[in-house]
Amino acid sequence: MTAQGRFVEYKGRSVLITGGLGFIGSNLARALAEIGGVEINILDALVPGQGGNPHNIHDIRDRVTVHKADMRNDWVINHLVGGVDCIFNLAGNVSHLDSMEYPQRDLELNCAAQLTLLEACRSFNPHVKIVFTSTRQIYGSPVYLPLDERHRVEPPDINGINKLAAEQYHLLYRRLYGVRAVCLRLTNTYGPRQLLTHNRQSFIASFIRQAMDGGVIELYGEGKQRRDLNYVDDVVEALLLAGASEAAEGEVFNLGGEEPFMLSALADELISLTGRGTVRCLPFPPERQLIDIGNAYSSYEKIESALGWRPRTSLREGLTRTIQFYEKNREHYWDADAGTPPQSQAAHH
Repeated sequence: MTAQGRFVEYKGRSVLITGGLGFIGSNLARALAEIGGVEINILDALVPGQGGNPHNIHDIRDRVTVHKADMRNDWVINHLVGGVDCIFNLAGNVSHLDSMEYPQRDLELNCAAQLTLLEACRSFNPHVKIVFTSTRQIYGSPVYLPLDERHRVEPPDINGINKLAAEQYHLLYRRLYGVRAVCLRLTNTYGPRQLLTHNRQSFIASFIRQAMDGGVIELYGEGKQRRDLNYVDDVVEALLLAGASEAAEGEVFNLGGEEPFMLSALADELISLTGRGTVRCLPFPPERQLIDIGNAYSSYEKIESALGWRPRTSLREGLTRTIQFYEKNREHYWDADAGTPPQSQAAHH
């Protein structure tokens, strides 16, 4: 996606991206830099293992202002929200497994931090636009497919419950205080600048790394689970559309892929594209079996109808671009310490 010549609504505006050194946030910052004339502020605590990586914006660093701080620090956030036109609120913990092992930490990162931000907005910028990124995981095991926004919500893990609570906080602050919030429920997102050092946040990141390393892609069960995927540029386009649209305010929208793929087919595609890697089928580990939801994919009909968004990048094209990116930038994403600065001051909980 090229943002140049599009999204001129952002020119002359001030934007804050929470979690902006992470995967989706950094790709969004790059798109805003391409539009030009946008004041781009990034807030990121650089919590180890969460995906924040200064290299993600190294070539546009002169066009963004980075604030290395924790969103729960009200003194910092109170100063940052004043005068901002739009907040893209991407900060938070996205690991479902971690949320089950460290539930209090997930509560802090996905609820307490969100309330601190919303309270700052209420006090210092009550009519700011906020686009909050939530997750398809809140629906839990599907009653029907594809999942639409009317589907009942029954989160299968702590992360899903806290993400749902954060959605509700945003919508409540809209109703009570006029904060112009919109929530996007993301499905599996992949692409350049994604954390690849472990598989606790995304199966696809792990698959990509294993294929490129000539390693073993492990499929639980037989890899028959069907999922939909969005290339990161398409997700960035949805964020920018939601941020620019008055019609989106107060709404919850699913993103979704063009069609669902079996995980085994995704693994085969990666092996075909890289010419490396093998597949091994394993029984589900108990901790993953507990929170696995089987087949799950979303309908994007509502956001297409309201904002004209639909996924535009085919899986093969998106995977090809992703692999090419990591082939060129491997050293910044392979190492276990990638993205964590020395003597990191990032918050440890």
